[in-house]
Amino acid sequence: QVQLVESGGGSVQAGGSLRLSCAASGYSYSRYCMGWFRQAPGKEREGIAAIGTDGSTSYAVSLKGRFTISRGYAEHTIYLQMNSLKPEDTAIYFCALSSAAYCNTLAPSRFEYWGQGTQVTVSS
Repeated sequence: QVQLVESGGGSVQAGGSLRLSCAASGYSYSRYCMGWFRQAPGKEREGIAAIGTDGSTSYAVSLKGRFTISRGYAEHTIYLQMNSLKPEDTAIYFCALSSAAYCNTLAPSRFEYWGQGTQVTVSS
């Protein structure tokens, strides 16, 4: 059973930074794509960034520059560094895993496995 666990969410003032972590377990294939998504109240889930096992990355254009995705030394571990946070970044942030060999999409429907999410709240 594949499980993803996010951590690192919390409350921060505008202009601050947070680093989210995600660790997946139970996935045994060598090629995969992991990504970060977020969902604010009343809005659809949106893709933030994704990273493949080859190190390739995809970013939402509007967030690139403030948000950076990276892989950890441990297998199936990724991070999301979020800088210059704004109140509109307030949302539940999710980690997800796709069995796709190439990491060239941020469509939530392409990711089969999801974590429970972690809340990020940015106050003005």
